[in-house]
Amino acid sequence: MSTVKVTDDTFQADVLQSETPVLVDFWAEWCGPCKQIAPALEQLSDELAGKVTIAKLDIEQSPTTPSRYGVRGIPTMMLFKGGQMASMKVGAMPKQKILEWLAEAGVAA
Repeated sequence: MSTVKVTDDTFQADVLQSETPVLVDFWAEWCGPCKQIAPALEQLSDELAGKVTIAKLDIEQSPTTPSRYGVRGIPTMMLFKGGQMASMKVGAMPKQKILEWLAEAGVAA
């Protein structure tokens, strides 16, 4: 399973109404650190399939959702559980750190 693209229009259904936790990566095409973490997120979406959905939201194409959640810098990753933002990290992190963050937030690998 690869990462899922979400937009302002699909955020409610794909993220807030999801049965499983959703890690949303707020990113933009011009953002170097965003591109740096993309391969790790792709790998995690395969490794954690069924436990967490990895979604990507392009802040340029969908500006409403990032402003609603106070995204100021990218990459910003937010973990949503049961329709609520449960945890947030700003900045690029290696795959292992993302795994540790998810484990702390209650998403077991």
